[in-house]
Amino acid sequence: VTSRGEKIGLHHFKPIKPLGCGDTGSVHLVELKGTGELFAMKAMEKSMMLNRNKVHRACVEREISSLLDHPFLPSLYSSFQTPTHVCLITDFCPGGELFNLLDKQPMKLFKEESARFYAAEVVIGLEYLHCLGIIYRDLKPENILLQKDGHVVLTDFDLSFMTPCKPQVLKHPLPNKGRRSRNQPPPTFVAEPSTQSNSFVGTEEYIAPEIITGAGHSSAIDWWALGILLYEMLYGRTPFRGKNRQKTFSNILHKDLSFPSSIPVSLAARQLINALLNRDPASRLGSTTGANEIKEHPFFRGIHWPLIRCM
Repeated sequence: VTSRGEKIGLHHFKPIKPLGCGDTGSVHLVELKGTGELFAMKAMEKSMMLNRNKVHRACVEREISSLLDHPFLPSLYSSFQTPTHVCLITDFCPGGELFNLLDKQPMKLFKEESARFYAAEVVIGLEYLHCLGIIYRDLKPENILLQKDGHVVLTDFDLSFMTPCKPQVLKHPLPNKGRRSRNQPPPTFVAEPSTQSNSFVGTEEYIAPEIITGAGHSSAIDWWALGILLYEMLYGRTPFRGKNRQKTFSNILHKDLSFPSSIPVSLAARQLINALLNRDPASRLGSTTGANEIKEHPFFRGIHWPLIRCM
């Protein structure tokens, strides 16, 4: 279309069916006319965004989407405006939400191997976002979509926060008085966003304690949410859910983490969840060298990280 010198607009797409609606708009399955190619179109209503003070969030989402180039994150193919809407054209994921797949499982939980696969891909997606200085801030099963080959795509960046990020390479000290050894570990690449935010954002069962207390938060909140996600995938529910929002927040701040003995989950999985759900963000797994320390956890033993998209 663009090679013909045309500017892409709503008239190039044929609506097929609604896919869902979020906080800032609705998502529709559309076809690029004359090609048979399917896309997801997020349509954000201008009047609603103005009335609810969401214009900034829509701008952030568009800016972040335009930066992404990763197999586990959506590509932004085009964005345009109509008199009433702002529209983003991204990948269509025919597998739907991870939430729906989880909901269809017996007891609404995954076998450990499946949970490991999805968690590993989420780690890779978060690692890439953090490299760009993006704190995701809305990890939950509803925001993880499944491609036709079963791999994940993290979506919905309207709550995300962009901040400076200084990538660094950490060299490990040489053993044996400075002589190079064959089992010398390679240098570690670390890139975690550096600035803190004080906004109160997120989905209540996934919110980290430092957001509730208003102590300021950084990328460690994404690793907390990963711990909640892993718990939900393995146990069929989130660990701190209360009868209302206030009770849930109280549980997040004070309730001891417990693992139902009726559901068999490996020690490694429980230890990883425990390390991710550390209430002190400075001691939380992932807060020192980011995704590296999570990828090295025994729970992920057997995952060949460079080839994960080929699994």
